[in-house]
Parts: sequence; C-alpha cells; structure tokens
Amino acid sequence: MKLRLASAMTLVLGLLSAWLAAEAQAARKVARIGILSSTDSAVWEAFRQGLRELGYVEGRNLTTEWRWHKGQFERLPDLAAQLVRLKVDVIVVSAPQPTAAVKAATTTIPVVFIAVADPVRVGIVSSLARPGGNATGFATVVPEGFPGKLLELLKEAVPKASRIAVLVNPTNEMHRVSLPQSVAAADALKVRLQILEARGPDDLERAFDAATRERAEAIHVYGDPLTFIHRARIAELAARSRLPALYLFRENVEAGGLMSYGPSQPDIFRRAAGYVDKILKGAKPADLPVEQPTKFELVINLKTAKALGLRIPQSVLIRADEVIQ
Repeated sequence: MKLRLASAMTLVLGLLSAWLAAEAQAARKVARIGILSSTDSAVWEAFRQGLRELGYVEGRNLTTEWRWHKGQFERLPDLAAQLVRLKVDVIVVSAPQPTAAVKAATTTIPVVFIAVADPVRVGIVSSLARPGGNATGFATVVPEGFPGKLLELLKEAVPKASRIAVLVNPTNEMHRVSLPQSVAAADALKVRLQILEARGPDDLERAFDAATRERAEAIHVYGDPLTFIHRARIAELAARSRLPALYLFRENVEAGGLMSYGPSQPDIFRRAAGYVDKILKGAKPADLPVEQPTKFELVINLKTAKALGLRIPQSVLIRADEVIQ
C-alpha cells in the first residue's frame, strides 16, 4: 500500500513538474515588440491583424510597447532609447526619421522598418537583397524616377498648371534624395517648380502662403510623418489656397485632398507582421531582403475637384482605383 502511495505521489509530482515546466516555457514564449511611429492611425490595425492571423494574441503570447512621436522629431532619440532599455525582442518602426533614430540606438535588437522610400540611399541597409546589420523591412518605393512620375501625373490632372509647388520636410533624408528627380521632371514638362519647406506644423501655413504669393497652380505634397499626421490641415490649406494637390497616400485624399498615387499602406503594414514573426522564430534581419510594394493605387476625390472648379481629365479618371464622390 505504501509502495503504491509512493508511486502515485511520484507520478503526481512528475506531472506537476512537467506542467510547471510547460508553463515556464510558455511564459518564455511571450513575444515583446516595441513600436515607434507617429500616431496610432488605422494603418497599424492592419499590422495588428497580420499578427493575429499568425497566431499572436495580446496578453497571451504577445506584449507590445508603443511609443508615439506625434511629429515631434526631436523626441525620437529618447523614444528609441526607451524601447532599447526595455529589451524588446524586435522593434517595428515607420518612416525614415524614426528608423534612423532606432538604428542609432541599437545595433543588436532586430528592427523591422516600414515606409522608408529608399533604405539603401539613406543608409539604413547595405542592399535590398542582403540588408546586413540588424534592420530589414518594407520600402514605400525605391524611387528611381518615381517622383518624376508623380509630377507627370499631377500635370496630366491639371494640364494648365505651369507653376507647381513641392512641399518637403528638410528633416526627411529621402526628400533630399528625391528632389533632383522632381526638378528634372519639371524641366522636361516645362513647368516652374517652387520648393516649399516645412519642418513642423507651424511651417505649413507659411508654406502655402508662399505658394499663393508665387502664384503656384498645383502642389505635390511629399509623403512624410508630418504631412500624414496633419493631413486634414494640409487639405484645408490646399482648399483655401485653391491648389490641386497630389499626395503619396490615400489617407490624405480621404482627409479631403484631391488625389494620391502610391503604395497601399495597410498592405505594407500587414506584410510587416510576417517579418516580425520570422524574426521571433529565429530569422536574422540581415538575411531577410527588403521588400517593395506590390500594390499601388490611384485615388481621386471628385468632391474636392468640384470645390476647386477642376475637371479631372478622363484619361486620369479611367486609371483610378477608387473615386471618392
């Protein structure tokens, strides 16, 4: 009897030990992701959905540490350092300025970046195929000629425009790289280009006032956290200045802008979850090639066009993926 009781106790203790070991192992499998971006916009829901589809559930096998810079670029080094001190398993970051801040803060924690237009030229990775280092991710575009194509599209939509303004953020290294291509396209189109700079929200009204003084007839707004965060304000300023505006992202058009042509942000953010999953399972960022967009979309807001008294040519309308009435 005593022998049977001892055997039963041994079995129970063994099962208990196995259960505790399994629980400890499960606890160790909780992924901790740090995220640095401008604001918690709808595009991040696509990233969350991508994680859910891969089996990650917040509070069960996933914890996330969110940091928002809200366009205050001077806060980026501190926010990046906070995520590094938390010793997260991977850092996900969107846009060039935050990505550069995270890269400067750590050379060991894996980094997945999103929406960096040309990560090779701005020094984030060594090459698209073999990134090297601790970062990889998803380019918005690799803009060999892309800025020029956008200017051509704006000119086609507003054929009479002979003066076109370009709104850039000097803190965005990609804008410096892209501007010469816009200038070359303007020369080919025989239009005068006016470069407007905005480092922060306080510069936006001054930029549009300058465009009005120089009698700009349309404006190309470069993609940037600043122009994304303040998209409603920019659409309002463009309407007040009577300027047809072209943007990179559809979210600007949904906020009242005229038209956009660029990659689908929800598509890119959802795909980024796949790279996070691979890294959490042992893949090295250096071995994961930087991916480029696979889905581009042209979105036109006819309500805005009507308010501007602008008739979009049929040659542009028929190419639209979506027309907002």
